[in-house]
Amino acid sequence: MEQYRQHVYQVAYSVVRHQADAEDIVQEAFIQIHRALPQYEMKGLKAWISRITVNKAIDYKRKKARQLEAAIQPWPYADIEEGSAQRACAAEQPLIQPSYDVLTEVLDHERKQQLQDELERIPPLHRAMVQAFYLEEKSYDQIAAEQHITLKTVESRLYRARQWLRSHWKEEDWQ
Repeated sequence: MEQYRQHVYQVAYSVVRHQADAEDIVQEAFIQIHRALPQYEMKGLKAWISRITVNKAIDYKRKKARQLEAAIQPWPYADIEEGSAQRACAAEQPLIQPSYDVLTEVLDHERKQQLQDELERIPPLHRAMVQAFYLEEKSYDQIAAEQHITLKTVESRLYRARQWLRSHWKEEDWQ
């Protein structure tokens, strides 16, 4: 704890930007680290501790946002019958938008860059299928129409692409 306390605090503070909240997160992170020690795989201790801390900080931020949203959101439907009020409330957009999280954005950018680099290694036919289905979120029908192939061909190519990925990519790199 003594060795990593300052590092854990800095990671937590970089996410929440509030001293007291960061101190609370440090305590929660060290509790989680202690609980998770049996699962630790003896590689990259500082990165492992940092990931736990970032996750705790993000969870903390989300919890605070939900609490704040619940506290300030008025009930504007007091005079409307109960059923229509629930429908109207469900359709309403949240009053508080999630705050901009720089650390999460940086991690997402790094992950996307790593994915892009790895995609270059995939054979071109597999790459086209993976990009269309997973990255562009197109349906099998859309892919078939765009590439002028049958639905069964899309299915088999995606199957082969997944097989290639399983045999060439390590799962732990993407968790």
